[in-house]
Amino acid sequence: MSFQDLGLSESIVHGVQCMGYVDPTPIQLRSFPLILGGKDFIGSAQTGTGKTAAFGLPILSKLGSHKEGRPRCLILEPTRELAAQVETAFRDFCRFNDLRTVALYGGVGYGPQKTDLQKGVDVIVATPGRLLDFMEQKVVDLSQIDFLVLDEVDRMLDMGFIPDVRRIVGQCRQEGRQSLLFTATLPPEIERLASFVLKDPETIEIGGRRSPAETVTHAFYPISVSQKYDLLQALLDRTNYDSVLVFARTKFGADKIAARLEEMKHSVTVLHSNRTQRERLDALEGFKSGKYEVMVATDLAARGIDVQGVSHVINFDVPLHPEDYVHRIGRTGRAQSTGDAFTLVTAEEQKAVESIERFIGQKVPRLKLDDFPYRYTALFSTSPAAKRPARKLGVRRRK
Repeated sequence: MSFQDLGLSESIVHGVQCMGYVDPTPIQLRSFPLILGGKDFIGSAQTGTGKTAAFGLPILSKLGSHKEGRPRCLILEPTRELAAQVETAFRDFCRFNDLRTVALYGGVGYGPQKTDLQKGVDVIVATPGRLLDFMEQKVVDLSQIDFLVLDEVDRMLDMGFIPDVRRIVGQCRQEGRQSLLFTATLPPEIERLASFVLKDPETIEIGGRRSPAETVTHAFYPISVSQKYDLLQALLDRTNYDSVLVFARTKFGADKIAARLEEMKHSVTVLHSNRTQRERLDALEGFKSGKYEVMVATDLAARGIDVQGVSHVINFDVPLHPEDYVHRIGRTGRAQSTGDAFTLVTAEEQKAVESIERFIGQKVPRLKLDDFPYRYTALFSTSPAAKRPARKLGVRRRK
């Protein structure tokens, strides 16, 4: 089916076509009828499957055109980057009508955001903290919210935002509101939130909630701590990449990795929460444009970076939470293209590796880089998974 066949408004379909979208993705095909029909639901889909468009396109179609007065749609996001990214997508979707959007997030001044709110907006995309600030200032009135989207709710739980989310939802219109919740997992606290926010919801699940995208080939590279930087450099030297995301566990570690890569003459930028909002935006834009071939980031970036053409992800550190492994490697292999993800694993990280494999329900191949002068070969697994052949480095299948 094409976008024209799915009940979207003509102006929204035109906007989608101008963005180069051709065929709806599975999550979009499942979501559009429910949203257009006024149904609440819980959605789960692998990263890179078009989730923002899945809720954005039908909501914008139902909103129609700009109306003076209070905002009618609220989307809550856990991070600044996600809020800015989703609001940008909404502006692109509705380029051929007069709907007004605003992104509200911290790290920047209140002035421009407040001015946009006072002019009147139809759609607010916000992080909980900054939205509550404006609510306390009596700048935002949520009493006419027709559409409420809670995105990446499991991440909000991890970041301690659920009490704030409950306060915000309590100020939204209760009767006649359509609510959508997107999450990778459903622990008890989120289930309680869902029962508070949603009315008679359906559940949409596209692919395994815990499974990496099938378009990503991933492998573990056992290594000693002292040789991690050497192996990282060797992987970059021997890999035919377009752009690479390197994930570190800490902000200090990300800065240190970036400094080492700069010494190795790589064009590199850094993204983590100690950087100002302007520095973070510059890093993302520079990475998207190709100014930087490598971006080193913390898990702040694991969810929410939507950069086309990221060919490789390298986990310099194994993530602490198995869910973050899926989200990290999901930054490549997006929108049906293919990608590679490498994880450098030390003996001290073995338990975290086992947790990841239990979580995703599969063994990940252990690989050894040819001709690399390993010091501790005993780290390598002799399991059947380790002997499974992997795609040759630098060779990527593209559609």
